[in-house]
Amino acid sequence: MGSLSCIQLLHHHNPVLFSKSSVSTGLKSGIQRIKYLTNLSHPTVTNFTSSSFLKISCSATLSVTSEVEKRSFEGDEANLLVKELQGVFNSGKTRSYEWRISQLQSIEKMLEEKEKDITQALHEDLAKPYLEAFISEISTTKGSCKHALQELKEWMEPEKVKTSITTYPSTAEIVSEPLGVVLVISTWNFPFLLSLDPVIGAICAGNAVVLKPSEIAPATSSLLVKLFREYLDNSAIRVVEGAVPETTALLEQKWDKILYTGSARVGRIVMAAAAKHLTPVILELGGKCPAVVDSNIDLQVTARRIVTGKWALNSGQACIAVDYIITTKSFAPMLIEALKNGLKECFGENLMESKDMSRIVSKSQFARLVKLLDEDKVSDKIVVGGQRDENKLRIAPTILLDVPQDTEIMKEEIFGPLLPIITVEKLEESYDIIKSKPKPLVAYLFTNNDQLKQDYVQNISSGGMCINDTVIHLTVPGLPFGGVEESGMGSYHGKFSFDGFSHKKSVMYRSFDGDASVRYPPYTPQKQRLLKALISGNLLRIIQALIGWSNDDVE
Repeated sequence: MGSLSCIQLLHHHNPVLFSKSSVSTGLKSGIQRIKYLTNLSHPTVTNFTSSSFLKISCSATLSVTSEVEKRSFEGDEANLLVKELQGVFNSGKTRSYEWRISQLQSIEKMLEEKEKDITQALHEDLAKPYLEAFISEISTTKGSCKHALQELKEWMEPEKVKTSITTYPSTAEIVSEPLGVVLVISTWNFPFLLSLDPVIGAICAGNAVVLKPSEIAPATSSLLVKLFREYLDNSAIRVVEGAVPETTALLEQKWDKILYTGSARVGRIVMAAAAKHLTPVILELGGKCPAVVDSNIDLQVTARRIVTGKWALNSGQACIAVDYIITTKSFAPMLIEALKNGLKECFGENLMESKDMSRIVSKSQFARLVKLLDEDKVSDKIVVGGQRDENKLRIAPTILLDVPQDTEIMKEEIFGPLLPIITVEKLEESYDIIKSKPKPLVAYLFTNNDQLKQDYVQNISSGGMCINDTVIHLTVPGLPFGGVEESGMGSYHGKFSFDGFSHKKSVMYRSFDGDASVRYPPYTPQKQRLLKALISGNLLRIIQALIGWSNDDVE
């Protein structure tokens, strides 16, 4: 279990090869520590027994260790933290509307006052361009906060429910109550947004919260500690920085809910840790998000939107980025040319020197992507790009044509600036290709064919779907964001965040009036007939039973 933070070095869905026996043995022996090795540049995982360590080596560890080494945070300290927060929660402090609003207002103020600090941290961690950082992280977080401030009072109102004739006279409602003390484990690719957005939802629902940001974005992680201390109620909202020991200690505790953003493999480990305490989870994972492109489209607009949904999105390091394209053989050359023009329009002639594109997060991520690109059956499929600079951690936007399905680049989530294009004779053939892979977090389609849109929606199962655009559906607060099967479980955003961190409690109110003897023994034939009529809900049968005209058989 201690493997969680190290796996985040490859985080949001990078390939770490867990054998079933490794995971099973590790879970049986409790949460294990990870031993970092320094003599390899790509992750290696070995099977282990209850007395051994799960060993993962990752060169990126070396680059961030000095920045994330903090005071030791062991199990006893984690246990004390949870107990302190439980005490605050049990006091009722976080339940009030006033407390929730005050924290949201503080977050809103923080976003206004610390914009420069946030964008600077994001540039330090990922070389994110200012505008990309502002739009994808700060502005999106502001939108979530503003929406919550506007809607929270209504969300907190009990939902009235109709009652039946069998409970007359009565009223009923669904009351949203906070779960308690919740844990949010964030990731590095959007380290600010994916930390704050779930925390906003947890606060809206009235919970105490612990945030564990990713150590792979150390500047943002440190900034979050500073900002939370300065702006938020630290008696109920905490940040725990660190790597292996901290994550290990946190996962050993009993939480009332855990929201984890990362890979499916690590999601299984988090879920297993939560299962020990019967803790519910929201898992925001990922997968290979397809984009099916028809020929009857506005090609220039389509190309721009794909470029934006791939390379302008953290250089493809995003769970919702377009992972691969499927189009017809006849249309592929025109699409490739349009994408080349779109890349030049957005990033200039020299793509490797563009200041409008993020870099790869670490050497280990860089090595993984290069390995995908240099595979024997892949390297000769490059039609655009392919350049790389390890010193600058940059890989040029790369397009590949008709990569075999049995290659690693087509089996695992790419999570980088590489974009395979698969060609088919008819677009309907794309369904089988998509269905041959785990269900994606998002599926994209570009077409003006209404029938194709309808067929795609009905035939392709995915966490979400966007027609004729990429990524932008996440800005709609009324839409849930979440996966299905391998791409995740549960959802959040807007009211779905509030609901995700709430328990929906059923409540019925009755007075002492209208107490009918028919529900109590002894059960005479007349009572049985009346009860059966009442249960049926048929008014005529009830009247007949009351006046003795019922033909219902009784025993």
